[in-house]
Formats: sequence, structure tokens, C-alpha cells
Amino acid sequence: MATIIESGPILGERMSTSTADSFTAADNFRQLAERVLFRDPPSIDEDSTAKPASLGDYDLNPGILPDPAQILPPKPAAVLIPILATTPLSVLLTVRSDHLPNHAGQISFPGGKLEERDAGPAAAAMREADEEIGLDPRFIEPVGFLDWYRTGSGYVISPLVALIKPGYTLKADPGEVTDIFEVPLPFLLDVANHQRHSRISRGRQKHFYAMTYGERYIWGATAGIIKNLHKRLTDS
Repeated sequence: MATIIESGPILGERMSTSTADSFTAADNFRQLAERVLFRDPPSIDEDSTAKPASLGDYDLNPGILPDPAQILPPKPAAVLIPILATTPLSVLLTVRSDHLPNHAGQISFPGGKLEERDAGPAAAAMREADEEIGLDPRFIEPVGFLDWYRTGSGYVISPLVALIKPGYTLKADPGEVTDIFEVPLPFLLDVANHQRHSRISRGRQKHFYAMTYGERYIWGATAGIIKNLHKRLTDS
């Protein structure tokens, strides 16, 4: 499917100098995150199965009726947004294996659906990060949750933002991840790098956020979650 670039960078207010400083040092970011993020994952509205989420794939597609998966009970999932304490701060992202049944080959955060053994979204996000990229939970310092994110495939994702302490090692599970890479946090949160693209899917034009970093094309739910991270960190 061809990608249509409908707009250049999405216009918006540039972050203040004080806010930008929060993306260059771990201590400053921690203080900001603890002030503006949720301590616990926001609860999912009981009526969320009957309507699109306020934050999700349907933000840019308000006129499109939900796919059949959208009217079923939402499937809870969680992802980890790993913020590395580099200068400036950077974010770990993965490339999904080509043979996976969902979102094969796409760029994503470590994560997956909640399982019965998980105590909650935080436990699920850290378990998945350990399984997918070998990130030991001892090096993960959770600092808060974003708003939940509803996908067109029927998942409701709880994104956990965390600082990653120095000393970790990574090892990708080849069955799930083909590559692990870093992107500077200021790049991801700069509105100059936020674009709106679209593709024809099932005969309909669907819109989504996208960000291009070198040869890396970040789009769909991952870009949407980054957009929500930008909004929460810079609007408060």
C-alpha cells in the first residue's frame, strides 16, 4: 500500500527552554514525569467497547466506523517506553520480526498483551521487555503511565514510561525482535518531526502519525503513543 504524505510537520507550540532541559538529564525528566504522568494506569471506561477511545488510532479517523474487532471487549496490553539516561536522553525502540502475525516488521516499544500471571500493566510491560530484548527489571525505574491508547486491532494499551539505569545489557529474542535501536528523546518530542500520513486499507483511507529518523520509519500506534507522550509532557 502506498503511503500518502498529506502534510509536512504538524504545527504546534515549541517547547519552552525549561521543558526542553527536562529531556537532556535524567533527574530533570524524573521530576517532570512524576508531576505530569499517572502514578497508576488510568482505568478503561466501561463503555469503551462501544465507542472509539479519546486517545488512539481513531483520533485522525473520526468518520470511520470501527472494524469488527472494535466492538468486542478490548484486549488489554502494555508497552514499556524505555528512556535511557544518555545526554540527551534517548528512547529504546525495536523492530518486530517479519513472521509475527500482527504488525510484522514494524517499529514498536517492547510490550504485549496482559497475561494471567501479570499483576498489572507495569508487570506486563517489564516482563515483555525482559523477554523481547533481555532488559532486566532491576534496571527499570518506572516514572508513570500515559493515557491508555486504543488500537484499530482492538487492543487497549497502557504505556509505562521508565528511566533505564546504567549497566544493563540487551539481547533480542529473534523470534520477536530483529533489531534494537535508540532515538534521541528531543527528536521524538519535537513537533517539527511529527507528520500525518495515510494509507489505503480495505478500500478506505486511514490516517496516522509518523516520524522518520534516518532510515527508520516510526508510524501507527507507536508514533501515536509518542505523540501522546509529547502532549502530556509539554501541555502541563
